[in-house]
Amino acid sequence: MKKIIFITLLLITAFATSVSSQEADSTYVVSLRDTISDNNMVIIESLEYENDTILSNWYLQKFTNIDSTCIASGENIEYSDSVYIERLSKLPTLIDMPYNSIIKEYITLYAAKRRKLVESLLGFGIYYFPIFEEALEREGLPMELKYLPVIESALRPNAVSKAGASGLWQIMPKTAKGLGLEVNSLVDERRSPIASSDAAAKYLKELYNIYNDWSLAIAAYNCGPGNVNKAIVRSGGKKDFWGIYHHLPRETRGYVPAFIAANYIMTYYEEHNICPVAAEIPLATDTIVINERINLQQISAVLNTPIEMLRELNPQYRNDIIPGNIKPYHLRLPIQLTYAYINSQDSIINYRQEYFARQKTVEPAKLEYGYHKIRNGESLSSIAKKYHTTVTKLKELNGLKNNNIRAGQNIKVPGAGNSNLSSGGSGSTKSHKVKSGETLASIASRYGVNVNTLKNINGLNSNLIRIGQVLKIPAK
Repeated sequence: MKKIIFITLLLITAFATSVSSQEADSTYVVSLRDTISDNNMVIIESLEYENDTILSNWYLQKFTNIDSTCIASGENIEYSDSVYIERLSKLPTLIDMPYNSIIKEYITLYAAKRRKLVESLLGFGIYYFPIFEEALEREGLPMELKYLPVIESALRPNAVSKAGASGLWQIMPKTAKGLGLEVNSLVDERRSPIASSDAAAKYLKELYNIYNDWSLAIAAYNCGPGNVNKAIVRSGGKKDFWGIYHHLPRETRGYVPAFIAANYIMTYYEEHNICPVAAEIPLATDTIVINERINLQQISAVLNTPIEMLRELNPQYRNDIIPGNIKPYHLRLPIQLTYAYINSQDSIINYRQEYFARQKTVEPAKLEYGYHKIRNGESLSSIAKKYHTTVTKLKELNGLKNNNIRAGQNIKVPGAGNSNLSSGGSGSTKSHKVKSGETLASIASRYGVNVNTLKNINGLNSNLIRIGQVLKIPAK
């Protein structure tokens, strides 16, 4: 009898110790996620993009109106920690949305330093988020994951990371192959909003099944399961993001905090006086199966539609070529153009011979450029603005991998050898009367000039033009 009592007491003691230990671990985890700090944060790559690089997008150049129902002062409003905690707790999410100093840093970045970026993200989100939601819904995943592309690519289908990841969901080539995405010289399905969203949703589901924890799954999406597993081992076996935070690669530590901050800012942007840009990407689109080798330039010419729009809706075709002669591919068009395409299909196919013949016989015009000597205090952004170009074009022309420049350095500047481009068109001009369906970008393309040149020579503050308006065109 005494032996039985003794064993019973041992079992009770062991159980109590186990519960106490579990409670201590739980308290530690909760406390850590709320109090953790990082004095050596590495800002995620998507927040390093220059605002003018994002705003160089054709749709934002064409439609830069701010939502008229939104009232903005242009200044951020700071709130107390208790307000942020309450707002995050009210988000209708399945994924945990805690608050700490690291998350606050990312909220401040979006709300204060990257306000213009958030404006454009809200505008593009009207088109992209429904695509993401459909893919997530098919896999039964939390809807808040639709904000992952916000921190991955800033909603840029053609974004390429330093590590070689590409597309809205920033998928690496090896991962893309494993997910069944096509990646070659002509087609990169990582850049297709629909194909990449389907693949990313499947991959996220696989990662969640490994960890049974969304924060760890999201971290693994960024740096790979191998790095997360190493962090778990180095932390002594902890299996929560905040417990392994300081053992993760530095670039990944800010990933989950940025994801939480993105969920916050995309929900509470009005409370920070941020207004969406009205980027009028066609919401009603449809797809057509292509069984011929066709160039987007042919479609643009025959249907009289801007090539930029075709590229925006079909970013997976890297060189404008749809290789439908190899296998069937899909072309996405605004729904009103699908019928026009079907009716003009023979003309588009026949135009192909003329187009490719002209490509072979006509030597492409060489880009004129000059040199600019960098002065103290100048940046790539200020130089790009001076010469009516973008930071991206300056970097491409000069083979720059980052935005670092130094005083005294000579860099090539697009158009600097052409007085019309560099001075805003101070030479002789001719007139153009705006017709229905024309945009500033299509007119600039027609006459082979820069959009900013047209704006400067015509005294335009935006890209908005009206039918019947007469524009000055720099004479060649």
